[in-house]
Amino acid sequence: MPDRSLGIDIGGTFTDFVLIDTESRTLRVWKVLTTPQDPTLAIMRGVAAQPIVDAGGLDSLARVIHGTTLVANTIIERTGAKVGLIMTAGHRDVLEIGNELRYDLHDLFMVRPKPIVPRSLRKEVRERISTSGEVLLGIDDTGLEDIVGEFLAHGVEIVAVCLLNSFVNPVHENRVISFIEGRAPHLPVVASSKVAPEIREYERVSTTTLNAYVQPTVQRYLMELRHKMSALGLQCEIYVMLSSGGFTTMDAAAQYPIRIIESGPAAGALAAAYYSGLPGSIDPNVIAFDMGGTTAKICLVEAGRPRLSTVFEADRIYRFKRGSGLPVKVPVIDMIEIGAGGGSIAQVDAMGLLKVGPASAGADPGPACYGLGGEQPTVTDANVVLGYLNPDYFLGGAMQLDREAASRAFSDRLCKALGKGVTDAAIGVFEVVCENMAGAAKVHLAERGSDPRRFSLVAFGGAGPIHAYRVAQLLRVRRVVYPLGAGTFSAFGMLVSPMAFDFVRTYVAKVGQVDLGRVRAMIDEMEAEGRRLLSMGNVPQDDVNVRIVADMRFVGQGHEVSVPLTRSDVAGAGKGEELVGQFSKEYERQFGRVLKGTPIEVINWRVIVSGPGPTFSIADLARSDEPQGMPGQASNGSVKGARDVYFHEPRGFVNTVVYERRLLRRGAVILGPAVIEETNSTIVVGPRATGLVDDNYSVVIELQ
Repeated sequence: MPDRSLGIDIGGTFTDFVLIDTESRTLRVWKVLTTPQDPTLAIMRGVAAQPIVDAGGLDSLARVIHGTTLVANTIIERTGAKVGLIMTAGHRDVLEIGNELRYDLHDLFMVRPKPIVPRSLRKEVRERISTSGEVLLGIDDTGLEDIVGEFLAHGVEIVAVCLLNSFVNPVHENRVISFIEGRAPHLPVVASSKVAPEIREYERVSTTTLNAYVQPTVQRYLMELRHKMSALGLQCEIYVMLSSGGFTTMDAAAQYPIRIIESGPAAGALAAAYYSGLPGSIDPNVIAFDMGGTTAKICLVEAGRPRLSTVFEADRIYRFKRGSGLPVKVPVIDMIEIGAGGGSIAQVDAMGLLKVGPASAGADPGPACYGLGGEQPTVTDANVVLGYLNPDYFLGGAMQLDREAASRAFSDRLCKALGKGVTDAAIGVFEVVCENMAGAAKVHLAERGSDPRRFSLVAFGGAGPIHAYRVAQLLRVRRVVYPLGAGTFSAFGMLVSPMAFDFVRTYVAKVGQVDLGRVRAMIDEMEAEGRRLLSMGNVPQDDVNVRIVADMRFVGQGHEVSVPLTRSDVAGAGKGEELVGQFSKEYERQFGRVLKGTPIEVINWRVIVSGPGPTFSIADLARSDEPQGMPGQASNGSVKGARDVYFHEPRGFVNTVVYERRLLRRGAVILGPAVIEETNSTIVVGPRATGLVDDNYSVVIELQ
């Protein structure tokens, strides 16, 4: 069978598709509008498109990898299942108490996120396990019968079990599961010892309840997707992208759906990391800038690897205030998300100030220029008014944009309130959204001790290449990279990611008192489980990669640093000198200093088990479509015309040459100002920049 892989990324506005055929060395990309009420409809429309037909249909595919925003949307919209929660007696109110920290010390009217499970559906059982795993009080079964009866009477659809210290010894959680299975076998149960087996009770309870909350919805969706794709002839497995950057089986995703909460954005960051590590790459340290139709995401990639985090917040009340959301204790690629996409709606607030986002027109009704019923002015409408987008070549001409409708939206909704004309209002929207994204990026990098001037910017997403030049100016970044197929880059990222599984075990001990024999046994157990799961995905054992990470901190600190370790670091029988050395190295890298003589402790031990990465070359895939001719110049054949485009530098419109990207050869030089159009995105090169098409077919611009 030919090695053909399909990546599918469901976004808030568009669903993106990337098809890679390593046999014919071809890369095909396309988009369809997302169908929010039933995302499978957009997928069915996309897999019926011409690239799939030309490839021989779905039955010719060897692999399908899929990313979705379904989990995040279900939590935000509060459309999940009715969950019943069983907890240790005395801990019923953990979801309200949280970590006892105020995310805003100065807001007297601060609002905490509303718990997913109401107090009436949180029940207590008498039991107690110590922090070392010793059973101090055996579980009392007498109350379980009444609890199950109440859950059934109130229409509970799924039960979450979160007992104290179950991450050390799950015996009591297992007992509760067995009891419920015996009394109500149709009632699914989720245990914290399976979903989040690590320390910190509030985060563990929150993660487990959220997993239960979205599980029925995700299971129905995945089953329906599998059924529909099979009916159309698909014979291969459908894999699902993880928030940590790997992918997993549909069965694993259905069981632990909370791990796919950020699957789409993670894929984009992984694709940026892939490009940063290619032969001839201009920089291993990049800022991944993903701006789509609904949101923009920013992630740091250092030394060819995106930063990871072990905690994520869902449904924040305030986007930039840590602690205002629901904590999710799962591995995620560390990124910041901004309500700034092509569909972000512009409005004037009560103070008379122009605001853009976070509300979005999405795919339904979409921006006014889509002609699908939208009347609110959006970022995409501004891009049409300012000449960045060609109304006749949106999605390669598959979708016609209405410039008059875009202008009318500004005239009717913004111009009077701002006291400005349509063009000035559109300029204001463009500048505000770029300032918002640059400001968020500065905060994100500053919190991680990084200077944006040390990085290159990789711009992707449907709207990212339009705004990246201006965002780079605001960040004082000197180089911007626009990868091939930038508009569908997250879907491409799914095809360069390995199959992977993450495991964690909590074992708290000071360095020097760590039982390394116990640690090695835990690591071996996690590795064996990962290898077993990878074998189910047909990954050869010789191709398995194993990474070990320890969450460490100075004694007395409230947060940990994730420290990469090797086998030799935990192989000895000494006092853990290797652990001290690795921690000191990582701590100094992140914070610029290390505290000498201060005791160190380990909190969690993690193992990441992954399969091999991609076997194809992006240059080979693109080379088959390269036009003939001498490299080193943008040929006249690649110039498709010129139009007036607004730029910040002259603060006015400039007659700008327009190129067709697919006709640009390697080595072609682009002098700004210029617009480069492809079927899934548009690149804007400002007057103070020079562009070059590199060996990987990326357009790389240098800002003066």
